[in-house]
Amino acid sequence: MICYHEWESAFGILTLAQQEDAVCELRFGADHETDWIPEKTELLTWAEQELAVYFAGKRKNFTFPYEARGTPFQKRVWEALTKIPYGEVRSYQEIARAVGNPKACRAVGMANHANPLPILVPCHRVIGKNGTLTGYGGGLDMKKRLLALEGWKGFL
Repeated sequence: MICYHEWESAFGILTLAQQEDAVCELRFGADHETDWIPEKTELLTWAEQELAVYFAGKRKNFTFPYEARGTPFQKRVWEALTKIPYGEVRSYQEIARAVGNPKACRAVGMANHANPLPILVPCHRVIGKNGTLTGYGGGLDMKKRLLALEGWKGFL
């Protein structure tokens, strides 16, 4: 069973989903599967509160439990993303090297695209090798806003 809660954040409507004892998805907009159950659980309330503090620029990491479900390769990529410090960025190539496959830049991009927990697993911190901003599930404007919130000035 997956429970979900939609809320209006400082960065727009977000949908948080919980399966068992962990947040399993964060989606931009009012977006949920038809078999999910609307319920604002204690965990989803906790996650919403921490995200609100992050959006206010007063939190750099999250303490509530979350789990990204994916393939072993995707999980390695997502783990590497969690190691990118707040306010910093890495290229797809750097992430490919970090997961032990320096030629897997496209596969890293696909894993980023499949990330079920954007912001929590900070795929917004991945940019092109030449410093350009590349696609983001929440849109490039959202990516710019998140990077600006974190103090990254590389795109200005």
